[in-house]
Amino acid sequence: HRRVLQRNNDLDVIWRTQPAADAYSLYERYITLRHADGDMYPPTREQFDSFIADCREDTAFLHFYRENTLMAVAVCDQMGDGLSAMYTFFAPEEEQRSLGKLAILAQIQACQQKQLPYLYLGYWIRDCQKMRYKTDYRPIELLISRRWLRLK
Repeated sequence: HRRVLQRNNDLDVIWRTQPAADAYSLYERYITLRHADGDMYPPTREQFDSFIADCREDTAFLHFYRENTLMAVAVCDQMGDGLSAMYTFFAPEEEQRSLGKLAILAQIQACQQKQLPYLYLGYWIRDCQKMRYKTDYRPIELLISRRWLRLK
């Protein structure tokens, strides 16, 4: 994780209550290049608005910028005991930066600053390769066969 932070120390993080004006073009590029095999493809403005932009009052948008270029957006909801990571999209051509990991680390840091004990990474499907990253962050609690397991 230190390497991810080091690689991205040239980025500025800005919290907003709405996505930036240039967020849709980044989202469109991300879905087209990273998820063309999924049900979110092809991306549309209507899909973006209903999934990302039409947010609740407790939704926050972390924007990651290199100078004036938007590199990533992480969408999260504030809950009573933590943040809930809703969705992250980033510049797909910047794979070496590990911007998805950076977004999680930034949300963990935000939880620490707000003295919130949890960052919720959402549901996890064991056989889904694109969700595998969620088990890289510990401790983790998993509901398996109707029992909660805590892994350290």
